[in-house]
Amino acid sequence: MLTTRFVTGSPNWLDLGTPDIEAAKTFYGRLFGWTFASAGPDAGGYGMFQVDGKTAAGGMMVPPEQGPPGWNVYFQSPDANATADAVRQGGGTVAFEPMDVLDRGRMAVFADPSGVAFSVWQPGRTKGLDVVDSVGSLVWLELYAEDQDASLAFYQALFGWGTSIMPFPDGSASYVMPYPAGTDAEAMFAGIVPLASDPTETDGPHWLPYFQVENCDATVGQADQSGGTVRMAPVDMEGVGRFAKLSDPFGAKFAVMQPEPAA
Repeated sequence: MLTTRFVTGSPNWLDLGTPDIEAAKTFYGRLFGWTFASAGPDAGGYGMFQVDGKTAAGGMMVPPEQGPPGWNVYFQSPDANATADAVRQGGGTVAFEPMDVLDRGRMAVFADPSGVAFSVWQPGRTKGLDVVDSVGSLVWLELYAEDQDASLAFYQALFGWGTSIMPFPDGSASYVMPYPAGTDAEAMFAGIVPLASDPTETDGPHWLPYFQVENCDATVGQADQSGGTVRMAPVDMEGVGRFAKLSDPFGAKFAVMQPEPAA
């Protein structure tokens, strides 16, 4: 499960790039109860989506010519420069070289060998998100990969992830769940899925964030009423909960999950 006890290779930040941050504030505020707090006059319009004063994600306006709308996932790195070198050695690309973000930390933006964007955050004063694995916050990730084995090998070489593997019921493929080096399967934070196995994911390989909600169906209804798109209607998964796939009014993809009650 996700925690805020961040270690190397664990997801420690998440942010939204959108062409209309004001509309995004309204949309996600209605869905998750988020408020938006500016990161300050030197942050270029960047700010924090918060739940009860705790940061659940970041966000900023990104003009269309600078890239499509989307959610960006960050993994913890003790040395962003060394990670950039390792990305190149592993066949990935460096989209934005490591840079300092005031005194908050150091970041870099990459693409893995199949072109999937991801980032790293080397903590400074900001250690990472304030809240995960609770209502209104990040609860899970999925990587839809063209080549599941190759993608796993790249990220394992980069971050040292361990894995737990669950075969699909029909035997066609497996759901691969990584966890940070030095931890165990209790610290799983994502699933790596063959892209071809999911007909709802038609736009190429990508990372997909899941946010926890109290009522999946009500959240999906609110997203539809607020201009979002329901990409996959709510479904139940035994032992997990009820989830659905959405996109916001500008096309940024995400999912929501209502976990099964604890036994």
